[in-house]
Amino acid sequence: MNIQRIHHVAYRCKDAKKTVEWYRDHLGMDFVLAIAEDQVPSTHAPDPYMHVFLDAGNGNVLAFFELPNSPEMGRDGNTPDWVQHIAFKVGSLADLEETKARLEKAGIPVVGITDHTIFKSIYFFDPNGHRLELACDTATVEMNQKLDAVKWDMLEEWSRTRRAPKHAAWMHEKEFAA
Repeated sequence: MNIQRIHHVAYRCKDAKKTVEWYRDHLGMDFVLAIAEDQVPSTHAPDPYMHVFLDAGNGNVLAFFELPNSPEMGRDGNTPDWVQHIAFKVGSLADLEETKARLEKAGIPVVGITDHTIFKSIYFFDPNGHRLELACDTATVEMNQKLDAVKWDMLEEWSRTRRAPKHAAWMHEKEFAA
């Protein structure tokens, strides 16, 4: 088997129409498909839903389910808010800065611009409480090569110790963290 790409990633939403409008208005995503059923196709359970699909660029699709008969949405209380998020790549730092300003002007609180050495990003929440990240790559070829060379050693050390390996500590040194 050869995985070609992600077909779609699906999350829950509180209101399908408001979600589509928010992603269209704030992130420029096109609304590409809606599917509504009274019965779940995979389980045949009677559970009406609206399933909406948005174009996240380059064949990537972000989808949402509105489930009116299910309990109110919640978050995994055992996982910190910063962990679960959807990250979208943007083309440049200028795109990131412009989007940050536009989101803030619309009253959407934004964290960042955060410098991760190999990319810079901003964070904010959609109207459903999903944390979103917009990121622009800033890594050099050398940085990517250095990280590629140590990825398996880092994973192996983490697997044994559950402590952060120091193979890429250079990312936080003054020379690179600007």
